Amino acid sequence: MSAPAESIHDTPPAVSAWAVFGNRRIAAILLLGFSSGLPLALTAGTLQAWLTVEGLSLKAIGFATLVGQAYVFKFLWSPAMDRYAVPLWGNWLGRRRGWLLLAQLLLAGALGLMALVGVPGPDQAAAWPGLVHAAERLGVDAASARAVPLLLLAVGVAFFSASQDIVIDAYRTDVLPPQERAAGAAVLVLGYRLAMIVSGGLALWLATDVTGWRGIYALMAALMLGLTLVTLWAPRPPVHGRPPRTLREAVVEPLQEFFSRKEAWVLLLAIVFYKLGDAFAGALSTTFLIRGVGFSPADVGLMNKSMGLAATIVGALLGGALQARLGLWRALLLFGVLQGASNLAYWMLAVSPPSLALMGLAVGVENFTGGMGTAAFVALLSALCDVRFSATQFALLSALSAVGRVYVGPATGYLVDALGWPTFYLFTVAAAVPGVVLIYWLRDTITARDVVDPHG
Repeated sequence: MSAPAESIHDTPPAVSAWAVFGNRRIAAILLLGFSSGLPLALTAGTLQAWLTVEGLSLKAIGFATLVGQAYVFKFLWSPAMDRYAVPLWGNWLGRRRGWLLLAQLLLAGALGLMALVGVPGPDQAAAWPGLVHAAERLGVDAASARAVPLLLLAVGVAFFSASQDIVIDAYRTDVLPPQERAAGAAVLVLGYRLAMIVSGGLALWLATDVTGWRGIYALMAALMLGLTLVTLWAPRPPVHGRPPRTLREAVVEPLQEFFSRKEAWVLLLAIVFYKLGDAFAGALSTTFLIRGVGFSPADVGLMNKSMGLAATIVGALLGGALQARLGLWRALLLFGVLQGASNLAYWMLAVSPPSLALMGLAVGVENFTGGMGTAAFVALLSALCDVRFSATQFALLSALSAVGRVYVGPATGYLVDALGWPTFYLFTVAAAVPGVVLIYWLRDTITARDVVDPHG
């Protein structure tokens, strides 16, 4: 058998809720969070804005959200990343950082290819004309068919990004002691959201007024290449036993350990449903603000992406500090209620005349509460992992958490067509309720795996 798991009841040293933020481990998690967050907007909101400007239909843009399916299925290849080291530099950097460097290099290359391919105009030659013609023969409209090569590259970016996330999540679980989990979750979200300001709001503004869409993707590719330096600098995590040597150790034992726990299936349902309301609200938020309300891409970049993500960062930091005082279960419950109710702000925007001030208020409230919920949610995923199986278990849990974000997209396009934007955003509030109910039900299970600093 493997070495015994780290006790989840180890008593942390007396330290303030804010002091844990100041060490090299936390700094590395902050920067790796930036690396993790950079590709997401480039296959989600920023890509959505690009496709909107290129004239794709609402339903086509909804289906384009499926490029992120790798985030749901990443648990399928996470055991291999737990079992094997990368050739050439794996022994030098270790398993975690070795895979991380490879994923970052592949991400930089795939983003660079997206910049080269772009979405050609009706009178321009397509990068891969065979794919475009095949899509047209299948009944895809001309504008959507021209975007097919770009979308296939986006699938590749999502795959490499999901692989990077597997390693970052495992690295964070391995390198942080229990008393730093809340701080680690908070700075991970901070770095993640800072990156989304860069690849979201800043990218929209630059693409609209300075570089164009291809230019911004080339710039993001160069930035991702530079982030490989973070991987080389990050501290090597302690070794929690030897790597798995067999398929059973890499796949069966991590799943067996998790499903042997009390209420394991209820935990999985809670993970799927906790952020479901946010997933519906955010699936077509960029299209809603540009096409539904009538704001320009530059305004959306400033308010929705930049100011909204800044609100998320503040919410995540406050959420991490409050969690250290409230405990994980209370934080999840409180933040879950707040993030669900905050979707009413988008309903207000949908029923009111266009107003930058109202958009700022709606975006700020929704993102602030969402950041609080995300910080607690990431801490929950870490707390549920056995350190012996961190890569496989965290990949499974985080993949389940991505189900809503990835698969509500196609349904959202049809729901908006059927309900209209105002009723749709009321629906997103209702969609948040099951997750809160499940968290309430799991009070004892979550509390048993929490580490609370009594000294705050």
